[in-house]
Amino acid sequence: MKVIVLLTLCVTLISQGYGNSLDSCQGRCGYGTNNNFSCQCNTSCERFRDCCSDYVEQCKGGATSCKGRCDERYNSQNKCHCNSKCDQHNNCCNDYTDLCGGDAGGGGGVITDADIKAVSEVLYALDSNKATASELIIDPQALVPNSQTSSQKDLSSRPLFRYVDGALLSRPTYAAFLAVLDNYFRMTGQTEHFSPQQVAEQETFIKEAMSNTELGRELFAFFYTKGVYASEEEFLHDLKMMWFGLYSRNNGKMDSSGFEHIFAGEIKGGKVSGFHNWIQFYLLEKRGKLNYYSHSFNGPWTTFPDVMGMQFKWDGYFKQVGSVVIGCSPEFDFALYSLCYITRPGKQCRLSLGGKQLIIQTYTWDKTTYGNGKKFIASAFPSSP
Repeated sequence: MKVIVLLTLCVTLISQGYGNSLDSCQGRCGYGTNNNFSCQCNTSCERFRDCCSDYVEQCKGGATSCKGRCDERYNSQNKCHCNSKCDQHNNCCNDYTDLCGGDAGGGGGVITDADIKAVSEVLYALDSNKATASELIIDPQALVPNSQTSSQKDLSSRPLFRYVDGALLSRPTYAAFLAVLDNYFRMTGQTEHFSPQQVAEQETFIKEAMSNTELGRELFAFFYTKGVYASEEEFLHDLKMMWFGLYSRNNGKMDSSGFEHIFAGEIKGGKVSGFHNWIQFYLLEKRGKLNYYSHSFNGPWTTFPDVMGMQFKWDGYFKQVGSVVIGCSPEFDFALYSLCYITRPGKQCRLSLGGKQLIIQTYTWDKTTYGNGKKFIASAFPSSP
């Protein structure tokens, strides 16, 4: 009799445990209808009225966390997602990396979103060469909705930049940046050739930006403590390769690099490609080669650096949205993009600047590699809020 009672109790407990799992959508969002479950967790359950009691919380608008949702199937009704493909589609929940072990990029230990936000705040505080309100004055003028960014209408009669202090551009990192900026043919399909002097200018810029500034040394220290780089020499060499290594965007010609695409800008297919730097924008506008049309977003920062997405024409070639971190130093721009590319290659990278979120979207150049299969930078730019 005792044996029978004990068996009955075990069966009851197991049934209760099993039944509880069948009555929840935890980890089941988006799966097809399964009659082995007492309730369902897909869009059809709303029509047939057999959704689990926590369906809305777990699978719809309330599902903004990956808690209990790692590796779930795709459900179009979710605001964000928690499976291996969400990185590709840039729709992961904010805690996906922390809770589901998403790819942290780089090497060594896992670098979490919290780590990236913390170090980006430090870099933000250390940007001693950023422009002040007296050194840089802009005139944003027309603000257009996203639906009008392709209209190619000049809605701003004045230049974007009203004033830039010349002394700002003469500082060591700015001067080193400017020396590299004019070393490129803007048209894709034209092979780039670097003279020994131009190669030296690339190395000088990296040294000035990363070795000779507190901001750059802090970025290396972060990667060193995370086991991404074993020495500063390795770090600087990798930066040179990923940023200045050449690859082909057109007709097999070695015509492009991450630095050229992001900072100098290119022309491909009759349109401006890349071009995500405020200094290049200012220089071209000052020379009468760039016509500012409007902006489609402006960041929440009240001091520099700020973030803007602009519409403009460069010698007759249109850019629908050229987003830039405006008013920052060259080393800060270079550091932010490097941080995001090394830790989140080909993904969204969530930063924190002065307590406000900034998202940088990065892309890898998959067709060519260097070193031990590493990939060059294809693009990186601030994403609209």
